[in-house]
Parts: sequence; C-alpha cells; structure tokens
Amino acid sequence: MLAPGEILETVEPDKLTWDEAIRLFETVFMASRNLAAETRVHYRIDVKQLADFFTEQGTTKPASAQLSHLHNYMAHLDEKGYSGVSRRRKAAAIKALFKFLKAYGLIAHNPTEQLAPPEREYKEPRFLTTQEYRALLRACSHHPRDAAIIELILQTGIRLSEVARLTTYDVELPARINSDPTNTGSISIRGKGRKNRTLPLNYKACRALKTWLSTRPDIPEPALFVTKFREPMGKRGIQRMVAKYFDEAGIQNASVHTLRHTFGTHHAAKGTNLKTIQDTLGHADLKTTSVYISTAKAAMKRDLQDHAL
Repeated sequence: MLAPGEILETVEPDKLTWDEAIRLFETVFMASRNLAAETRVHYRIDVKQLADFFTEQGTTKPASAQLSHLHNYMAHLDEKGYSGVSRRRKAAAIKALFKFLKAYGLIAHNPTEQLAPPEREYKEPRFLTTQEYRALLRACSHHPRDAAIIELILQTGIRLSEVARLTTYDVELPARINSDPTNTGSISIRGKGRKNRTLPLNYKACRALKTWLSTRPDIPEPALFVTKFREPMGKRGIQRMVAKYFDEAGIQNASVHTLRHTFGTHHAAKGTNLKTIQDTLGHADLKTTSVYISTAKAAMKRDLQDHAL
C-alpha cells in the first residue's frame, strides 16, 4: 500500500478515487491540523457519507463533483431529517475536503466555494425549572457517584464528554467546605477542540464530590467516575444514569445536555455576568452564550403569566 506522500506524488487528478481522497484527507489534512479525536471521527463519517451518495448517483470521482451535485446532497440530508446544525457540520467537513484536494492539485476546481451552509434553526433550549432540578437532586441523593455527576454538571454546565474525561487528578477540594466566596475548589477541564480551562467549584459541587470521593473504590484507575466494575464510566453510561433519574423524578423531554442549559439559563436569569457564563461553559463565541438571556426572559414572561396573583 502506498504511503500518503507517495499517493500525492503519483496520483492523476482525474483518476483519484473517493477512497484515496478520504484516506489522504485523514492522513495528511487531519493529521496536519492536529484535530481532536472526536472531530476526526465526525469528519470521517461526514465525507464517507458524501462519497457513498455521490457514488450511488454515478459521480465516482471527486474531480467530477459539481455544485449541483452538492446541492442535491444537501437536499438529500434535509429529506433524511438532519437538523440544520448537523447539516452545517457536514457542509464544513465537505468544504474542508475539497479545499484540501484543490490545494494539493488533486482536483482542478473546488465546487464547494459557492456552497452556502444551511441556516441553523432556532430552538429554545430545554432547561429544568427550579422544581424540576430539585426533584432530580432528591431522586439521586442516595447514590454518591450519581449525585456528584448531576450536581457537578448543574453547578458548572460542563459537557457530557468533559465529565467522562475527568480524572481524580483534575479535582481540588478545599480542606473545609463552606459558602465563603474565597473558599472554592477547582476542576481542570479538557474541553472541546483541545481547549482546556480551569473552573472554580462552589460549595455544592465540592460537597457532592467529597462525598463521592470518600466512597469511591481505591483503585489505580484514575477516572473520576467509575462503574461498579471499577472501570471508567463512559458517556453512554452517564446518559443512561441521568435518564433513569429523570424518569424517577417525573421529568420529560430532558437529557444530560439539559443540565448544561439549566446552568446557563438560571445563571443568566440571576444576573451572572455573561462573560463568566461563557468562560465556564467553554463557548468560543459570546453569541452562543447570549441565547440564555433570551431563554431566561421568555421563562420570566411565562412565570408572570402562569403565576399571576
């Protein structure tokens, strides 16, 4: 099998196959960009789906791809029910593929230059009311590990993937836990796109983590949250666990990500500085965070109507 550099030297643009193009995209472009493992997986899936669709439609080589073919593909994704966010991500992966192929002279023209990404549809984030998240915390209060995970996400808004990556070395707790603003713990987060951040932990998160760490099995495994089999708790395991407590608390249409939205919305409603919310959530753009302002205002209007004196 030829190495990536050898393919670049020997391939004839008009004869480049989709398989070769994708292989080069992975081994040259992705590697040179040092993309996160999860991003590489998504990009690989996205360009493979494109290649399969084009091949089925008779466009068997990247050099034959036209803008009209791309429009047909985006329409196909819409018919399949992919959200605007998913289609925008796929469009970004496709653009990266063709830009790479053009830059290396593997195609004569880049048909994605005129491809407009789909608009994001606005959907008000689902968040838990005060009554709901209190019911959720009551439901999991008997299980130290589960209570620590749920409390940690509610108090910091960190992502599911970030929770799953935590180790015991990432957590620092104060000697005495109280509500003194100067007496916080901290947690180191390995975030999206390799962007790391250190967050303060309030007394509620510290208290829940201390309880879990006092009962956590004494094992060499560094993962902060482990299963009863003493293995790291993965994303699916965390999702199943949280879903179980949603059911017990009678909470519908909610997911782990709902806890993140709950953090953002309630802090916005209580007047927490928007930049603080942005930095805590790990948002790259303040516009992404500002959605919680409108969500909090909408919730306030509903409350004033529903709870009219």
